[in-house]
Amino acid sequence: MADINLFKPDRADGEKESFETLLNSDKVTIERILSPPDTITEIAQQPHDEWVCVLQGSAKLEMENRQITLYRGDSVLIPSHTPHRVITTSHQPHCIWLAIHIL
Repeated sequence: MADINLFKPDRADGEKESFETLLNSDKVTIERILSPPDTITEIAQQPHDEWVCVLQGSAKLEMENRQITLYRGDSVLIPSHTPHRVITTSHQPHCIWLAIHIL
């Protein structure tokens, strides 16, 4: 695997989120996610736990009928089978996430 800088690139190229798998094993997948401004996602409900941390920028999630605003350094555990979605992301700087999927 090549050397990785979690902060580069630091701007989304286009209107869709980009996902980069940093580690993939039988029990865990680690991803770097780069979100363009004002990202809105469909409701997701995964069969595994997911821990997300905002490395840069900010984001607002909707989870279990509540809204959670995450700023740089904030994290949240999304339990398996919990409906959730992104309802907005920051403009400056663009939002960079670290996501750990616990399989």
